[in-house]
Amino acid sequence: MKRLRERIAGLRVTLWTLIVPPSMWAGHFLFSYLWAALNCAKVGEFATFPTLFAVGTAIALAVIVAAGWVAHVQANRKGDTPPHDSGTEIDRLRFLATATVLLAALSFIGVVFTAMPVIFLTDCR
Repeated sequence: MKRLRERIAGLRVTLWTLIVPPSMWAGHFLFSYLWAALNCAKVGEFATFPTLFAVGTAIALAVIVAAGWVAHVQANRKGDTPPHDSGTEIDRLRFLATATVLLAALSFIGVVFTAMPVIFLTDCR
């Protein structure tokens, strides 16, 4: 576990890393609506247990949690003590990592709320 933490600490959080959680949320949102539209058009009702949808939701949540965990490890790196008057490289890294953690939390909640109608609704009306 410590070795994995050290390898993650060696990674760099960038703007590309920052957009992974909201991109997964958007992809899951699109997947949800397409799944519902196709299922209602072809079958006329939702499946009793939508296996494909559950797998897609689990994959989206796993990617979001992984991105959030990597960012969390990066955000807790040692650096200068406050106030951060000079914008050092580690301060910028910790800022991006903290923003990524917050976006990962928001995206996780968004994916769960997007999945709820499929879980609770059984009719296409």
